[in-house]
Amino acid sequence: MTSDPYGDRGNKDRSITDPDGAGTLEAHPGTGQPMNTDNAFLIGDTMTGGYGNGPDILHDCTIAVNQGEIAVIVGPNGAGKSTAMKAVFGMLNVRQGSVRLDGEDITGLSPQARVIKGMGFVPQTQNIFTTMTVEENLEMGAFIRRDDFADTMAQVYDLFPILKEKRYQAAGELSGGQRQQVAVGRALMTQPKVLMLDEPTAGVSPIVMDELFDRIIEVARTGIPILMVEQNARQALEIADKGYVLVQGRNAFSGTGKELLADPEVRKSFLGG
Repeated sequence: MTSDPYGDRGNKDRSITDPDGAGTLEAHPGTGQPMNTDNAFLIGDTMTGGYGNGPDILHDCTIAVNQGEIAVIVGPNGAGKSTAMKAVFGMLNVRQGSVRLDGEDITGLSPQARVIKGMGFVPQTQNIFTTMTVEENLEMGAFIRRDDFADTMAQVYDLFPILKEKRYQAAGELSGGQRQQVAVGRALMTQPKVLMLDEPTAGVSPIVMDELFDRIIEVARTGIPILMVEQNARQALEIADKGYVLVQGRNAFSGTGKELLADPEVRKSFLGG
């Protein structure tokens, strides 16, 4: 991977994120090989678990991302993609394995405590306050902060100009793509160390999907690691530094986005040939 994988695209202002912590995450040549994740900034390490007292959905599943990278989880329906994301965020029981953020084991922490530690999570649905204005939604994102967050809000508006234009409009009146921008912007208001997105392009048009991916690249350019679940696998892997293909809650393939796109078995089984 080059030192500047996105060329001139993206916002280079790193003050929107908490820059503490670093690590390395290197893929072995080819796909279907385990990645060296020992020093990853965020890692769900060999996670096995499920919801409540129900059966295990994840089986020795490992996903990881480093600073400034985009890591994408893809796979067929029912593969455990969103479950893996929720496991990392503390929304289900991890019976074996661990979750580490910036070198700290956070496996036992609640989702609320993980937000305070620096996790920003954007769920697929019900991710905005529809009756509140755009600006009120962003203000809600700063609920854990005790400092002046005006600069962060200005940065969010720079990243998503349409939100500034519609800042006094009820968020529920926006288009699907604009609502997703509100949800991501609200997560960024916490100044997260890592941003997690569950199906950010679900239900939007191809044009809006491309625009959202451009904005995601811009966020990554600020230095924030992004862990993303996506059904639009081919498009997501095109912007991914790291990719994980899950099947029945297990790692099936892993590698860089380019490696996975070039792998014949991945293309045949998961990308439509």
